[in-house]
Amino acid sequence: MIDQTTPISLEDLPPVRGQLRAQSRLAKITWFQVGGPADIIFKPKDLEDLQAFLKSCPPSLAVYPIGVGSNLLVRDGGLNAVVVRLGRNFTNLSLAEDGSILAGAANLDMTLAKFAAQHTRTGLEFYAGIPGTIGGALRMNAGAYGRETKDCLIEATLVTRSGELKTLKQAELDFGYRHCGIPQDWIFVAGRFASQSGKQDEIAARMQEIQTKRGASQPIRARTGGSTFRNPPGYSAWQLVDQAGMRGATVGRAQISELHSNFLINQGGATATDLEKLGEQARAAVKAKSGIDLIWEIKRIGNHPAETPAETPLKPQQASLPQNGDKYG
Repeated sequence: MIDQTTPISLEDLPPVRGQLRAQSRLAKITWFQVGGPADIIFKPKDLEDLQAFLKSCPPSLAVYPIGVGSNLLVRDGGLNAVVVRLGRNFTNLSLAEDGSILAGAANLDMTLAKFAAQHTRTGLEFYAGIPGTIGGALRMNAGAYGRETKDCLIEATLVTRSGELKTLKQAELDFGYRHCGIPQDWIFVAGRFASQSGKQDEIAARMQEIQTKRGASQPIRARTGGSTFRNPPGYSAWQLVDQAGMRGATVGRAQISELHSNFLINQGGATATDLEKLGEQARAAVKAKSGIDLIWEIKRIGNHPAETPAETPLKPQQASLPQNGDKYG
């Protein structure tokens, strides 16, 4: 959990071999392209650099790992934390004799799917439909198209807040629906995934099918954060939002997608406050319509701004269910 309330400066931190940058705009690295700055961004040179930093960094300072920011909403007031971003030295990929695949946490999910396909290994095609990194997939038990990370993960390697390197079996990670039970400031550095021998053409066809479905049913070219809410048991979040009349609704330059109503979109010029307000209004509308409390799937972090911009009235369109709506998210 991030509970840092005072700014962190470079003087508070130990020396590193990687990069430390102060007051870096997180809007540049999140898919929504909104949000205030982080006090510090740390890009470790390698695993040893990461371990040494965490071991020497005062335990009172908040640490938060961020991948490519695909499922993240950073509030406009910024983040009083050290944001850790893993680079190319955490993109290793290798195939073991038993067919398992070791993937560094900085790899894109798609990269793992393609690597498995190149080696005619099946079982990981669903990662072709998940925007994000392996570290993010491990952190939230990411899933799509009938499979989740827990279904194929053998073990994960991580670094604790105190700098200790641990390898944990899947059962030790307390996975649930879009949930992992380990502390938020423990940082995944790699995962080992099970795969099976497959046929090249069948693997390629399945990956193409997933990408086609995703492109047809989700606003993948928009400034979005992926699925906004978790699917309640027995329901699809997009249907509940749709039935509550919120498809196309807006707050400022934030909009609920007309293509898939479980996606928030920055139409250009939206603030994080706009997006979060719109999400909360969708939750309230669903609660009023169906009595169901939607839970955010997008991670919302950081400080609210001192002043909140004026809100544009909602402009909901007539609800209608999409014919090709993907039930992922």
